[in-house]
Amino acid sequence: MNSCRRITCSDWRSGLSVVFSRTNCRRCPEVAASFSRSQSTTAAAEHAPGSDTGEKPRLRAIDLARKVQQEKAKPPPATETSVSGQQKRVTELKRYSLQLQNVHPNVLAKHLHRSVLYQDKDVVITNKPYGVPVRDDSGATCIASVLPVLSKMLDGMKIKSDTQLFPSLGLEKETTGALLLARGEEVVEHILNLNRNNQVERKYWVITVGVPVPSEGVIDIPIIERAVTGSQPHFKMALSPLFRMNDAGTGVTKVRAHRQAHQAVTKYRVLDSSSGCSLVELQPFTGAKHQMRVHMAFALSCSILGDHKYSHWSKLAPQQLPERVLGKLGLEQSKIRHLPLHMHARQLTLSGTRAGDINVSCPLPKFFTQTLKRLQLTPPDKKDDK
Repeated sequence: MNSCRRITCSDWRSGLSVVFSRTNCRRCPEVAASFSRSQSTTAAAEHAPGSDTGEKPRLRAIDLARKVQQEKAKPPPATETSVSGQQKRVTELKRYSLQLQNVHPNVLAKHLHRSVLYQDKDVVITNKPYGVPVRDDSGATCIASVLPVLSKMLDGMKIKSDTQLFPSLGLEKETTGALLLARGEEVVEHILNLNRNNQVERKYWVITVGVPVPSEGVIDIPIIERAVTGSQPHFKMALSPLFRMNDAGTGVTKVRAHRQAHQAVTKYRVLDSSSGCSLVELQPFTGAKHQMRVHMAFALSCSILGDHKYSHWSKLAPQQLPERVLGKLGLEQSKIRHLPLHMHARQLTLSGTRAGDINVSCPLPKFFTQTLKRLQLTPPDKKDDK
């Protein structure tokens, strides 16, 4: 066909069917465009689901969406359930222990403001979160660095505020609970004098791996910092006892105290025990570095849950837990490194302040209460409710 007859729009729409090539109809752009649309419609109809062309029908978007929803609705295999439960538990622990580390200073200050347990003209007591150091010389965000912001918040965000806050009795980075802050340097000195005169009483709650025997007592063993040699050289606090067994094994002999040893006295009392673990109340009478952790791990052989530093002496490795305890915690040994230190400053009592005697009890962090529930350990105040 060398040429084509001109077809009007009315002729085409009336149903006139003409076969022509696209190249021969350049003079008829309207007809060519209409014919192209007709071909596209016909092709789509031929490939539509249910057509009789014999070809496999294409999957429509709505059918694909339904198929995906059906796949999601299917229950996962048993192996996937355990893995997902394990991952959920690890994510949960990370959220509780890392939520306030490396945050903006204002975020930390707001959290400390919301967590204030007591305040007067001289002191402020707040609930310290896990993993945040009280002081940090490296320049990282710490509690001391946000105290100016916290002070303004406590004063109602006044433009001119002469109040300054200072840490008076610090807590370790991994320890949670009642943190005492002083409003001025003179108050800091007064609190230190109260502490030296045994007018400051601090009680901690810890969860231990094992049950201390006897169930209560006083540990009076000095501690000293020692170098640990091996593939991972490091330093740890260790016991430096004043007595040792005599050669006959029938008694003890007093030895000379090491000049670098620090006096360390800790009173302890078992509050509850179950599943091979215990809830223990500790009361330190001295302030040696890591003394409660060292006394529990090396004097009573009941290390604190999550204490990866003092669960081993000769190496740096995650705490090794019995299978029974792992099952209760819902964790595998390979994931234990995410377990936080379960050490909480539960109660703080000050005597001889201008406001009189101050007695503050600090609520437990969520990860601590969940562990108590998993290990079936009941605090004394909950026992009274039963």
